[in-house]
Amino acid sequence: MLLVPPVLLKMGSTFWRFGRYYLGAPEYRRKGPPPLGLRLLGPIVVVLTVAVFATGIVLLLGPSSLRSQMLFLHKATFIVWIGAMALHVLGHVLDTARLAPRDWLPRTRRQVDGASLRQWSVAASVALGLVLGVLVVPRIGPWLAAGPIHH
Repeated sequence: MLLVPPVLLKMGSTFWRFGRYYLGAPEYRRKGPPPLGLRLLGPIVVVLTVAVFATGIVLLLGPSSLRSQMLFLHKATFIVWIGAMALHVLGHVLDTARLAPRDWLPRTRRQVDGASLRQWSVAASVALGLVLGVLVVPRIGPWLAAGPIHH
């Protein structure tokens, strides 16, 4: 639950960039699209991320009658997701290592448009995730008390 808001923020910012690029915004068109492999992988990562989180949330908050099926789906989608995410991270690691610190380092932060908004957005999403995490803590005890699932 802690990660739900930051992941939604990341997806939202990605969809924003995607939309701005394909709607022809000059500042987004100048940079150009990501490499073809990453453009093909992107939708797969999004669908798998939603599937992993959705099955996990249903496991935590849904009826116990769905537990066995959801646990299987959660594990299966996680295994495929981790592979897709590894490729995704590798495809962005150099750009991320070069650009991300500019938002956070005091000497460069003022030179980067939107750095403050991004920092506050990330902080707010983590704070909201903490609140969600605290709210679901009472659900964890009964879930664990149900014991292991036998297939």
